[in-house]
Amino acid sequence: MLEFDQIYHQDCIAGMPQMLDNCIDLIVTDPPFAIDFKAVRGNYNRKASRVLEGYNEITKADYSGFTVSWLEQAWRILKPSGSMYVFSGWNNLKDILVALDEIGFITINHIIWKYQFGVVTRRKYVSSHYHCLYVCKDDKLRPFYPFSRYQKDDRDSAGRSQHYRDKEDVWTIKREYWAGDQKTPTKLPRELIEKILNYSSIPGDLVCDPFLGSGQVAFISRLMQRRYIGFEINKEYYDFAKARLDSGQYRLKTTDQGNLF
Repeated sequence: MLEFDQIYHQDCIAGMPQMLDNCIDLIVTDPPFAIDFKAVRGNYNRKASRVLEGYNEITKADYSGFTVSWLEQAWRILKPSGSMYVFSGWNNLKDILVALDEIGFITINHIIWKYQFGVVTRRKYVSSHYHCLYVCKDDKLRPFYPFSRYQKDDRDSAGRSQHYRDKEDVWTIKREYWAGDQKTPTKLPRELIEKILNYSSIPGDLVCDPFLGSGQVAFISRLMQRRYIGFEINKEYYDFAKARLDSGQYRLKTTDQGNLF
């Protein structure tokens, strides 16, 4: 049986079956998008030696079956009151939507995360957002904490309701730049994860990320007094995430050769 407050170097489709039924309060995850993403060191105009390689992409032909496989396990390990946030690009979003419906998840919100840049285009509009599907098993049982970030009467300098604006379903949150530090090619920003954890969990809840990557969800969960468990199939990413958790350092410094510390 797997232990909590640990991360595992393992394919989540093999790892999650080792977990008990109905044990997880919240899943927050950013699975592969099946867009033939090349996670090479030179992407995103970053210094090549500091970008970790080895992103584990899924082929488009395999994506539907892959999505069903991990979502079936997500359903099994979530408590009846559990919720889940799944990030996706637009390209194969339909596979996730279909699988969620077929497995029995209830969609609560379809959130758009708008970030500050996109890939330059010549023959189409620039994509500068991700989709985030907020779903649950039982809408009557799922918790939500509407005033966890702003109180009901909080107003901004223009007199507008802060809690209302914060809960709108389009989120403008900047990606993080880790200049000079070790990094994975993609990661969710801290502000985004903190927002989700505030609205959909409380201290002591157990948070799972089946596609751990840099370890953001586990690291922020621990900072916010949540318990955590996660899986990462790529050894270099797993080692990076574990080094962050073991050291307690949010960002790991590198030498010019790209080694940790």
